[in-house]
Amino acid sequence: MLRTVTAPSLSFSSSSTCLIVSTQNKSYLIPHSLKLSSPLIGNINKSNSNRTVTCNYNPSRRLALFQLGAVIPQSQFLSGTLAPTRSSEVTDQNVLEWVKNDKRRMLHVVYSVGDLDKTIKFYTECLGMKLLRKRDIPEDRYSNAFLGYGPEDTNFTVELTYNYGVDKYDIGDGFGHFGIAVEDVSRTVDLVKAKGGKVTREPVPVKGGSTKIAFVEDPNGYKFELLERGLTPEPLCQVMLRVGDLDRSINFYKKSFGMELLRRRDNPEYKYMVALMGYGPEDKNAVLELTYNYGITEYNKGNGYTQIAIGTDDVYKSAEAVKQCGGKIIREPGPIPVINTKITACLDPDGWKSVFVDNVDFLKELE
Repeated sequence: MLRTVTAPSLSFSSSSTCLIVSTQNKSYLIPHSLKLSSPLIGNINKSNSNRTVTCNYNPSRRLALFQLGAVIPQSQFLSGTLAPTRSSEVTDQNVLEWVKNDKRRMLHVVYSVGDLDKTIKFYTECLGMKLLRKRDIPEDRYSNAFLGYGPEDTNFTVELTYNYGVDKYDIGDGFGHFGIAVEDVSRTVDLVKAKGGKVTREPVPVKGGSTKIAFVEDPNGYKFELLERGLTPEPLCQVMLRVGDLDRSINFYKKSFGMELLRRRDNPEYKYMVALMGYGPEDKNAVLELTYNYGITEYNKGNGYTQIAIGTDDVYKSAEAVKQCGGKIIREPGPIPVINTKITACLDPDGWKSVFVDNVDFLKELE
């Protein structure tokens, strides 16, 4: 599809890190990934009255979301004077009620890896995931891949990012693990061992039950908890993050994210508490597992894990709900220049990042 944008002025900033496009009395800063050599910008036609940028539009969620900090610094988004048009009027009185009925789903989780091909091999051969798509962006020195157990429009997936020349990341101690539901934990562990993978906890029965769990690590050091379950539509079932105040986090995710508190348990013997939050039963949906360790209020988040993306019908109302509940908006809601996908990015009270993505725009990108 070919799109044409007409603007009174077109120039690079003095730092040559972004393209400034001014049109209809508004200025937009387009990140360096959309530089003139990018396939998104085909040519520039100049005349005395205007300049026309012709864009060969090739939809890609990775380009649409720009990783929001994983590859391109957040400041490149915030330094522009983009003033998006609200899709609907937001009022303080109704936004938290609206959240309860918003059509939300956990779309994917984003993190960086040091060896993309080796990681893909481990996920497909040991964990049974499918490689959904992969692309290389040499002009911006990164590659990324989406993997999961079903199509991106219906299933929770992982988005892996490899930045050229970076072979190791600090995972930190705030990120916990991902959860994978498998039919036979022992058999999966044997497969991981046979492929040279690392098993950090051998299969053991769940306390008070007969099913088993185990822990393995991928080639980058990210931990995966293997949970023994029957067939499920969402095998990629958990993202575990550590928080400094469990009640505060539960309240925040219930009110501003519209998640349900699915389950909560206290383990005084091991001095920690856990709450599972999500948009449906944990045996059929991906959930967020929040863990509080007694007496610990802050964690090192490292630079490997990035964010969770969540679908919404209205990014403007989603941002307002986050603000009302004590979260921080780090990317104001609105369409991304050129791509036009509407998003907003925020931090929870512990500093964990999430991105809300317009549901309609998300499906258009997948097309």
